[in-house]
Amino acid sequence: MEIGTTIRTIRKRKKITISQMSEGTGLSKGFISNMENNNTSPSISTLETIANYLNIPLPYLLLKKDERMRVVRKGERTYSTHKCGDLKVENLTSKGGLRLMNVELAPGASTGEEPHAHEGEECHVVVKGTLLAQQGEDSVILEAGDSFSWNASVPHLVKNIGEEPAVVLIAVYSESALD
Repeated sequence: MEIGTTIRTIRKRKKITISQMSEGTGLSKGFISNMENNNTSPSISTLETIANYLNIPLPYLLLKKDERMRVVRKGERTYSTHKCGDLKVENLTSKGGLRLMNVELAPGASTGEEPHAHEGEECHVVVKGTLLAQQGEDSVILEAGDSFSWNASVPHLVKNIGEEPAVVLIAVYSESALD
């Protein structure tokens, strides 16, 4: 973990000199320099002092780089199509076991010929169109603005029963990392 590098980046972004930080925290300039060069490991108490001085949450300093906010620009998203282009999946973002997708279903298109099951939990928001959602003995018609969720280990199916393309925002969580 390179906490020192993170502290230096934040300090410089806020245009704070080592001297100003030393004065504001009571830490020596030499200690701050060694810490920022990752030559010494500060205590939690020292990190708390630094976080308060920099006006940032202490837990942020403890995150590894790959644990911080992840941004996927619109032009960087991946897309996939299924069933002759009837089902278009736009992968919006993912983090650990959580994945967020925007799915467009052509009229009459569904997530499969038969209900399917997989590990995880799913939450859905119908953005556009009319969908039929089925799981086990449950069956419901949903329209734009409606939402539903289920345990994905029980066989399920989603079908566009409207005459226009339907769009559904889907969040899938699984204990297995999806990145």
